[in-house]
Amino acid sequence: MTSTLSLIGAPVETGASQAGCLMGPDALRTAGIAGVLGELGYAVDDRGNARAAAQQAMVHANPAIHDLQETVGWTKSINELGYQCASEGHLPIFLGGDHSISMGSVSAMARVAQEQGREQFVLWLDAHPDYHTLESTSSGNLHGTPVAYVTGQPGFDGAFPPLPAVVNTHNVCMFGIRSVDQHERTALTRDGVTVHDMRAIDEFGVPTLLTPFLERVKSTGGALHVSLDVDFLDPGIAPAVGTTVPGGATFREAHLVMEMLHDSALVTSLDVVELNPFLDERGKTASLMVDLVASLFGKRVMDRPTRRY
Repeated sequence: MTSTLSLIGAPVETGASQAGCLMGPDALRTAGIAGVLGELGYAVDDRGNARAAAQQAMVHANPAIHDLQETVGWTKSINELGYQCASEGHLPIFLGGDHSISMGSVSAMARVAQEQGREQFVLWLDAHPDYHTLESTSSGNLHGTPVAYVTGQPGFDGAFPPLPAVVNTHNVCMFGIRSVDQHERTALTRDGVTVHDMRAIDEFGVPTLLTPFLERVKSTGGALHVSLDVDFLDPGIAPAVGTTVPGGATFREAHLVMEMLHDSALVTSLDVVELNPFLDERGKTASLMVDLVASLFGKRVMDRPTRRY
């Protein structure tokens, strides 16, 4: 991993149905993300918060879709900021914001990887696959579409920016999935996306499932983008999300994923998304997310102090 980390705030909530995610970047800052990463020996460059690029009004044939114009504007601005940071040799950490920010972050990183002659891989840590297109979404919430967009699925032309580099669906590994509708299930199977749901994690454990994916990234010299959604975690330990699904990753399972990612030295970019501080309990979800990011960047189990409650 590079020694310089760039924090890019993406205060986006247009992709979700519940207000509050726009406070996510500042909550992560308040929880001390820059200081924690600095203590681990990294230079931290906080680029502040992105602003949505201006767009003309947009109307889509799917009447369920809302805030299309704004989400496209966010996608463009986040893409450009991420591309700039990565091109400078920094590792971008995108602080969300709802998961629609990944339409900009992943597309930026895929563009950089293509220019470097590398394959782009994505580890999607989430309760949901987010594999709807603009035509298939019935909720109209665009935080449910980023993986379909960055893998070049049809239906985004004329609305979202054309992709200079598309992520191969076989290079996407979804981890912790437990809420999938029929359209997504069919499409994921058709397109060969690797999906490890919570049952698989229960049956086989984190290392058995994650190690082959990391070995494949390493063997191809690929770039790895990690997208960490709060609802990857069980809502009992991480309540600050508007899309809670019971039965998520435990504290130790989540930290093990992060520790394995650090040991692999393969991560080239990171999203931290769907943190809704309005739904939090005394900041515990924001603190946990920062702690998980710290594990990804080298904080060890032995370094964790006892907490008094």
